Amino acid sequence: MTLMGAAALLILILTYAGVAVGRFPGLRLDRAGIALLGGAAMIAIGALSLEDAYRAINFDTITLLLGMMIVVAHLKVSGAFRALGAVAIEHAPFMLLVMVTLLTGVLSAFLVNDAICLVMAPIVVHVTRVINRNPIPYLIATATASNCGSVATITGNPQNMVIGALSGISYPAFSAALAPVALFGLVAVIVIVRIVYRAEFARKAELSPEVYRGRMLPRQVLKAVVVCIGLAIAFFAGVPVAKAALIGGAI
Repeated sequence: MTLMGAAALLILILTYAGVAVGRFPGLRLDRAGIALLGGAAMIAIGALSLEDAYRAINFDTITLLLGMMIVVAHLKVSGAFRALGAVAIEHAPFMLLVMVTLLTGVLSAFLVNDAICLVMAPIVVHVTRVINRNPIPYLIATATASNCGSVATITGNPQNMVIGALSGISYPAFSAALAPVALFGLVAVIVIVRIVYRAEFARKAELSPEVYRGRMLPRQVLKAVVVCIGLAIAFFAGVPVAKAALIGGAI
């Protein structure tokens, strides 16, 4: 192995380790920053040219991510997620677990799972505080359900988007193969969390007098829901996912 090859391998290992851990000691970098630093180091040592780096970027994937994150942001601003949280408060602990798991999983299948986790986590924390529950099992369910649900479609997570863009597989074919796997995963999340935290679900709910209040914009919620339904139809109808997501985000 040449010196450059060894250096490139070392950079690759360190970058993947940093992304896995989420940080480097002494450096104020998140995962995106670590990935950027690794790519820049590869270019700096000559293992990769700037032109090759540009060619490696899949703009369809980036466009798809942009469009879907705009849709999720609109749902959040409109108050749709707050309304769902208010509904969840009224249910028993186990039913709350089921609702959180299924809602997170379904949303993550169509709207990028990272964004769904960012939106759902504070709602779950608030709801569990209102009903005096331990938030940990519900947060674990949120994180794992997001991963499981995102398996179901090309738009579920960035990895699926890259696979879809490079393979040319259709949206319906991808979902037909992996939606059953995602559904099995969601059921497994509910069962495992219920078993591991059985003491939490044996205790009755204790509603506090606090009422979950938050501004909701009905017209904006309706528009966001219509856009989401339209996106799902477009995806399964064979419209290029990046094109559909960008138009949906613009609307």
